[in-house]
Amino acid sequence: MPKEKTTSGRKTKARGVEKKKKDPNAPKRGLSAYMFFANDQRESVREDNPGISFGQVGKLLGERWKALNEKQRIPYEAKAAADKKRYEDEKAIYNAQEDEDEST
Repeated sequence: MPKEKTTSGRKTKARGVEKKKKDPNAPKRGLSAYMFFANDQRESVREDNPGISFGQVGKLLGERWKALNEKQRIPYEAKAAADKKRYEDEKAIYNAQEDEDEST
């Protein structure tokens, strides 16, 4: 027996409320260790599996990431830590400039 469709469970946007626009000058978030790994390995996965779909590339990258041991992950985690530090520094500068602009 199919479920009855109800609209009471949906969340709706309040009318007249606009979504806050993202500042294009805001710093970009830091990449995770997995993303650094995926960026390094993506081309080799495509070369090893020609004609593979986008979703399958992601699955293979995930499997390769899970297969890595701690020692193999160290370079990617170091890159992620450095990128996180970069983001925090840029964000602090960005927020200081934003506070300065508001006060003037």
